[in-house]
Amino acid sequence: MIIQPRVRGFICLTSHPEGTAQNVKNQIEYVKSKGKIDNGPKKVLVIGASTGFGLASRITAAFGSDAATIGVFFEKPAAEGKPGTAGWYNTAAFEKEAQAAGLYAKSINGDAFSDDIKKQTIELIKKDLGQVDLVVYSLASPRRTHPKTGVAHASVLKPIAHPFTNKTVDFHAGVVSDISIQPVENEEDVANTIAVMGGEDWKFWMEDLKAAGVLADGVKTVAYSYIGPELTYPIYRNGTIGKAKDDLENTVPVINDLLKDLNGISYVSVNKALVTQSSSAIPVVPLYISLLYKVMKAKGIHEGTIEQMQRLFAERLYSTDGKLALDEKGRIRVDDWEMRADVQAEVAKLWDEATTENLEEISDIKGYRDEFFNLFGFNFPEVNYEAETNELVTIPSIEA
Repeated sequence: MIIQPRVRGFICLTSHPEGTAQNVKNQIEYVKSKGKIDNGPKKVLVIGASTGFGLASRITAAFGSDAATIGVFFEKPAAEGKPGTAGWYNTAAFEKEAQAAGLYAKSINGDAFSDDIKKQTIELIKKDLGQVDLVVYSLASPRRTHPKTGVAHASVLKPIAHPFTNKTVDFHAGVVSDISIQPVENEEDVANTIAVMGGEDWKFWMEDLKAAGVLADGVKTVAYSYIGPELTYPIYRNGTIGKAKDDLENTVPVINDLLKDLNGISYVSVNKALVTQSSSAIPVVPLYISLLYKVMKAKGIHEGTIEQMQRLFAERLYSTDGKLALDEKGRIRVDDWEMRADVQAEVAKLWDEATTENLEEISDIKGYRDEFFNLFGFNFPEVNYEAETNELVTIPSIEA
């Protein structure tokens, strides 16, 4: 079939198998270009492995330090005449590239919040790898059915206590406008968001993995967070999502205590603002990212997801000097270039100036659009989108 992008708001309803394969290849080539990561992980579990930071983590581990990887995710395969999700195609491409390079790569598709998927994953680790020395937790989901209570929790994206009004952009049309978002009406919304996006499920994973004896001595685990600038605080860091991120970060000492007898350690890495399926849904953030990209590209310090993860692994988690600088709350900061005073000052100035009329000139809205469509396998010059492509792509370890 011929697959073109079909967009509804901040979601692309289609994805392209050849384009997503190109995206994966580009990321692999970047990691290979940076050379091997000394002392890197060798047996890696990535929970939330099919898109964004999770996919980039898996690629970095595999092609940066020849790691065997198991990826867990929840994606939809293609049906005849209906493309699969981008994460499905990403994983198919990754596994094929890994196999061609002689690397072990297997995947599990299902609800990572569930006890059943945790059990399947543990069985696969026992059977094929014995133990893992790195666990990456990179789940992003709008809802979670709690495995112990059976209660379905849905997250909400809202400020707390006060309404929030600021600029936003329709990044497809390039229209800058004001948006007002009402605060949560009750504490239950906050609690539900924490239940979905907080640290409890990360803790459950680490408890189950340890109890099953599949964590290696010296194991590391990392989860991902974001802070951002003050202008996004009301909707992000001080909003419902921020409360969930606080909970995620507060889980670190709990997991550290759990891993103490294994000489293991857990970290939260605060990453840079990037175009992801999740960030595209947050009002205000697409305009901020468009301006940020303009400034960081002009300064030569722009990074995408793969550059961020390669730097996290090579210069932080597995740095050769063994020193890992943490902030006052014990977090790794690879948002350090984004949060530089000179960068934030220029973004703040552009924010005040931004209008529909000058957006193309003062921001990188084109770069934002391209990265958004890249997530789904579109806008790659190497791919002919007018040609027919086979939508029925299989993931070797799942469909074999």
